[in-house]
Amino acid sequence: MTTQTILDVKGLSTTFARGNSALKAVRDVSFSVREGEVLGLVGESGSGKSVTLRSLLGLSRRYGKVSGEVRWMGQNILSLPERKLRPIRGGEIAMIFQEPMTSLNPLLTVGVQLTETLKAHTDLGRAARRARAIEMLDHVGIPDPASRLDAYPHQFSGGMRQRVMIAIALAAEPKLLLADEPTTALDVTIQAQILDLILSLADEMNMGVILVTHDLGVVAQTCENVAVMYAGRIVEQGPVRQVLRAPRHPYTEGLMRSVPQDVPPRTQLYSVPGTPPGLDACLPDAPLRRAARM
Repeated sequence: MTTQTILDVKGLSTTFARGNSALKAVRDVSFSVREGEVLGLVGESGSGKSVTLRSLLGLSRRYGKVSGEVRWMGQNILSLPERKLRPIRGGEIAMIFQEPMTSLNPLLTVGVQLTETLKAHTDLGRAARRARAIEMLDHVGIPDPASRLDAYPHQFSGGMRQRVMIAIALAAEPKLLLADEPTTALDVTIQAQILDLILSLADEMNMGVILVTHDLGVVAQTCENVAVMYAGRIVEQGPVRQVLRAPRHPYTEGLMRSVPQDVPPRTQLYSVPGTPPGLDACLPDAPLRRAARM
């Protein structure tokens, strides 16, 4: 069964000004996402993953210049003014930001933050919004959701705050979820629970997901396709099994070798040599890319 391409990104670039010079955080990035697909976006810190997600939603336009095409349901949303982009952002495309403790407003209850999303993107009345908020908290596994609506973020554990972030992101039933390292700083058990929750909800809602992570193990277990970012560019992309079994780019191979496998005790672990180039570095214009998805 063929599925519709809901997001098609072509030549996305994001540049920030620093005095008279330009810092290129994202360089000519292209990829696509289908209905129900989970795409992994992989790379070490500073490779441009988070800026890419923010650029898709126009959040980087306040601070820099974003160019290229981001076609959402066939429409280039990069060309839309803020007032027309706002209903799409949060309503049709939602995002889970890193570090839920800093993403959630500490001065507002969880209920207020959940219902304000529903108020902005649905026609539900006040009572219906509260009922929907309780339903979403219950859906993501928050115990006693009715009473927890009036709790503040600091009254939740790290895993529960992440579940709240997922509930807020999915409240308006978006078609695409941008998950920016949703399991950062969580222990392995909670990490597995959060990933299973996102995948089950994506399957239930036939929702596309872009999962940003630096963990190739997570990608192998959760994603259908993967795009590897280095220095603001996608250097390799394709089906997960194909890329991980036979990486074609040296950086992808380096990431693979950095994952400990059957390493004897007291053996020095492999790390990718050197450091990533700075944002103002002049890089070649032709990164290696794997053939189109199968």
